Parts: sequence; C-alpha cells; structure tokens
Amino acid sequence: MKTLTATGRIPRVEATGPGALGLWHLLSLDAPTVAATWTVFIARAAHVALPLFAPAAMFLAVWAIYAADRLMDARLMDARLMDARRQHHLEARHRFHGRHRAGFQAALAAAAIAMLPLVAAMPMRTRHAYLALGLMLLLWLALIHRVGRQFRMPKELAVGFFFSAAVFIPTVSRSPQVGLVLPALCFANLCSLNCLFIYAWEHPPERPSAKPHATTVFGLRVLEWIAVASIVLPLAMMPFASLSGRPILLAASLGALFLLALHRARARLNRTDLRAAADLALLSPLLLLPFLR
Repeated sequence: MKTLTATGRIPRVEATGPGALGLWHLLSLDAPTVAATWTVFIARAAHVALPLFAPAAMFLAVWAIYAADRLMDARLMDARLMDARRQHHLEARHRFHGRHRAGFQAALAAAAIAMLPLVAAMPMRTRHAYLALGLMLLLWLALIHRVGRQFRMPKELAVGFFFSAAVFIPTVSRSPQVGLVLPALCFANLCSLNCLFIYAWEHPPERPSAKPHATTVFGLRVLEWIAVASIVLPLAMMPFASLSGRPILLAASLGALFLLALHRARARLNRTDLRAAADLALLSPLLLLPFLR
C-alpha cells in the first residue's frame, strides 16, 4: 500500500477551459448533488415518504455553505492578504469563486430567499435538528476561518460528521430507526475518506503546505488500507443490518470502491476533473435507487 510520500505525481494541469465535470465542481454543484441524492436514497431505503421540498432544501443549503466557504477562501487571493507563494496553493475552485464573486454573492442571496418557504414547510422536529446542527457548523467554520492555523482539529472527520448528519436528519426526524445508526456512521466514514483522498491529491510532497492534523497525517499514511476497510466492513455488516440499512451499507461500500479506483487512475485526470470525480464517486446510490420499492 502507498503512503503519504508515495501518493504519485500531480495530475496534469488544465490546458483548456473546464468541461462539464469540471464546471459542475467549479460552480459548487457537486456536494449539493451528493447531499440531495443521499437524502432521497436514505428515505427510500427506510420507507419514509419525503416531500419534494426536502431534497430541494438540502441542495440549496449545502450549495450555499460550500459556495460561501469558497468565497471566504477566495478572499485570500488579495495580494495584501497572501503572498505569491501561498497563492500558488489555492485550487481552481477558489480562483473561480474569486473571479465570479459578484455572481456567487447574488446567487447566495437568491438561495437564501428561496430557502425561507422550504424551511417553513419542514416539520418542527426537523427544523430543531437542523438548528442544532447549523449552530455547530457555524461555530466550526468560524474557528476555521478566524483562528486558522492555531485551530487544530481533524477537518476530514468533522466534514464526515456534518455531512452524514445533514442527509440523515430528514428521514430520522420523521421516522427514528436504530437500524440507521451504523449506516450513518459508514456514510460519515465515506465522506471522510473522500476528503482524505482529495487532500492526498492536492497536497503531494511536491506541494508542501501547513502541517495537517495528526489524524489526517495518520490517515494519509494508511489511506488505501482505510479505503479497503471502507469497502469490506459495510458488506460484512449487511447480514446483521436492518432491511432499511442494507442498501445504505451497499452504497457506502460502492462509493469507497469508486474512490479507490479513482485514486489508482488519478494521473489520467487533470486536477479540477479529479476533484469533481471524487464527489461523482459518492453518487453510488443512483445505481441502487431503481431497485428500491
């Protein structure tokens, strides 16, 4: 298995404009698509009838969070805040948001307005759960952007927790099921694995950056072993899982398999498409949705 010092060369730099896959990522549409897909999939697996506004609200909320986060990162492109050496480490998504700042700000305002009736239509229990999760997320983002390097926490684990909690809330708030606990943990692990692979691709030895959290360093050292475990363990749990949890476990295993395959083929993609493909790999539920009643 390869370690952090053997993650491979940097994928070739784009010579032309982004294609459809790259644009999907640059517009911050990748994570919202994953979130909305898993929201629908989890509800279908648990036999919970979700109204259409639930995945719509999920899509808009996740898009707003990711777009706002990238806009905050893009402000570092200002030469007064970042020297040329550090600007080199910004990714295409940050530069794209910086170039189109006004458009994204207008779209964020429109998304906020569109969210109002969707939030109002949510059951009270769902709103309370999202309020608690949102407060935790805002605190985390504030610490990341305000404290910066002095704030050391495993970002990959935090993203896995928040993302998994967000997509399970619409179903669990309507129909609490103990059998969804392990699937939720497996999906959180898949999201963290996604982040670890992206970090390994964007921070190879040729592009040194600030030292990551100790858990991230360890995860990168055994990255492919974690991926293999993320494929095998959900499958091993399936005989003991509830009927509602089995499709979710299978989708999590498939997602990890796709990420590992992408990792092995990473040299064939440019950096933007590779980053987008990492989220494309998480759309494994699309393969299983047609088989759910």
